[in-house]
Amino acid sequence: MKILLLNWQDIKNPAGGGAEVYLHQIFKRIAAQGHSITLFCSQFAGGAKEELIDDIRIVRKGSRSLFNYVVPFEYERIFRREHYDLIIDDLNKIPFYTPLYVREPLLGMVMHLFDKSIFKEASFPAASYVYGAERLAMKIYRNTPLVAISDSTRKELIAHGCRQENIFLVPCAVNHAAYRPLPGVVRTESLIGYVGRIKKYKSVDHLLRAFAIVLKVLPDAKLVIIGDGDGKPAFERLSHELLIDHTVTFTGFLPLEEKVRLLNQMQLVVNTSAKEGWGLTVTEANACGTPAVASDVPGLRDAVKDGETGLLYEYGNIEQLAEKILLLLRDEHLRFRLTAGALEYAQSLTWDKSAAIMLEVIEKVLAKKK
Repeated sequence: MKILLLNWQDIKNPAGGGAEVYLHQIFKRIAAQGHSITLFCSQFAGGAKEELIDDIRIVRKGSRSLFNYVVPFEYERIFRREHYDLIIDDLNKIPFYTPLYVREPLLGMVMHLFDKSIFKEASFPAASYVYGAERLAMKIYRNTPLVAISDSTRKELIAHGCRQENIFLVPCAVNHAAYRPLPGVVRTESLIGYVGRIKKYKSVDHLLRAFAIVLKVLPDAKLVIIGDGDGKPAFERLSHELLIDHTVTFTGFLPLEEKVRLLNQMQLVVNTSAKEGWGLTVTEANACGTPAVASDVPGLRDAVKDGETGLLYEYGNIEQLAEKILLLLRDEHLRFRLTAGALEYAQSLTWDKSAAIMLEVIEKVLAKKK
């Protein structure tokens, strides 16, 4: 089987995130079974125009900001002539509107819809453009088979008019070889962590404000923020303004081994995002035996089972967030119970399972086209 993937970024792109991990982990397994996989994505500084990564042929062209205009042109110029059995369109950021021009069987893949949360991230003109493009996409892709990464995303697609029988759930998973409990690593008392890209819509400011409340009760508590992004300078300034910068560390990007070691040292992680497709960093923390406190929003309520693998709080409620953090830090019995639940849930989520489900979906889509 010959498959073309369309996505804004690839696994090596510094701007990549959970969507790229999901795509790569699943399709490298499908490629390993002998299927021919090509990923067409945008170029980045230092990235080769073409390379092979884990049996996936990566073709890069065009800037990240204009890639949605590059896709239809290059499809007609190059990829249509390569005779693919299936085109998979990752609806991530600005859609490519492939149902308007792709002739081969088509499968869409949806991490999550930004909807109004985009206005938390971008300027009003840019956010309006993304919001409008996404609304239009829901009409154009309405009859296209779609993969949803979570039940929250599945429900959103149905609410936007997509046909329920055309939506397939292929869950997120975790790399257990990398994210695991490390023998000999001791939990650091009252150490809290955040892991992920530092963007406005991730609402790291909520965590900083809640942590200022936590410090009044537990003055020895520490917060480590792992990751990078254009929101980092503003959040560093806020940390200083809140007079908590002496106990907050912004590490920037960390190598995998160091990140996993810190996850094993934390007593809990916090995810304050306004919206997610899943919340992969939460599942990665769970695989290390670290429970989470997360906002009760689409995606995160899929990644966190409230009261079983972590605790959910009302998004934007700083006082409630601080209360949940304090509860988990001070109640050792609860923390141990949630740790056990987090490990069990994470261990049930494997990329091998997700790849097998994806392959079944692909076969169903192709069978309908015959």
